[in-house]
Amino acid sequence: MKLSTSLVAVKKITSTVPRSNFPDEELEQVAQLILQAEGVINPVILHRSSLDTYEVIAGDLEYYAAARAREIDPRKGEMIGAFLVEEENEEVLKQQVELLRKPKAAVVEQTTSSSTALESRLTNLESRIENRINELKHQQGALEKKLQELKNQIPQKIQPLDMFNNLSLPELAFRLNTAGLGEKRAEKIAINVEQERSQSKFTSLSDIVARVKGISSDTMLKIIDNWSRLLFP
Repeated sequence: MKLSTSLVAVKKITSTVPRSNFPDEELEQVAQLILQAEGVINPVILHRSSLDTYEVIAGDLEYYAAARAREIDPRKGEMIGAFLVEEENEEVLKQQVELLRKPKAAVVEQTTSSSTALESRLTNLESRIENRINELKHQQGALEKKLQELKNQIPQKIQPLDMFNNLSLPELAFRLNTAGLGEKRAEKIAINVEQERSQSKFTSLSDIVARVKGISSDTMLKIIDNWSRLLFP
C-alpha cells in the first residue's frame, strides 16, 4: 500500500464542490500565504479522473486558494502539493479523509451561516432604504402642498378694466392717486367713474376714455403704465 506525494499542476485539477462555497476573502488570504510560502502546508487529496487530470477528494479550499494564487502569480502558483489516491489504497484513504478532514465541512456550514447573515443584513438594508424613500415621498408631498398654499396666498393680478369696474370709490381714488394723478383730480375722476359704471359696466379701456370725464387717452396710458410698475412689477 503506497501513498505518494506529488506536485501537480493546478490547471489539471477539478473539483465537484462549487467555488462559491468559500468566502472570497478567505480564498484571497490563503492564496497570498501559498505564494509567500511557495507551497501549501496541507496538501490536497486527489484521485485520477483521466490519464493526466485529477479530481479533489479532500482539500477543496486549498485547491481553490491555489487556483487563485496561480491567477495572481502563474509561476509561483503553477504547482500544488497533493496526495494521489491509487486504486489499491482508495478505501483506506477515503476513511482517513472522512475522519481527519471532517472538520473542513464546518467551512461550508460557516459559509452558509455567513450567507444567511448577509442575506438578512441585505434584507434589513433594503427595508431601511424603502422606508427612507417613503419618508422622502411624504416630505415631498408636504412641501408641494405648502408651496401650493403659498401660491394661493399670492394676490392674483387684477386687470385695469376690473379695477375701474369693481374697486370702491376710496380705493379707486387711492389707486388713481398712486398712478401719478393729483389727489383732488384722482377723487374727481373716481366720482365720475362711479357715476358712469352705476349705469353700466365698462366694456373696455376705450369705453372708459369715451365715457369718463377727465380721462383722456394719454391719461389712461399714464395710469396703466404706473399701475403696471406699482402693482405688477
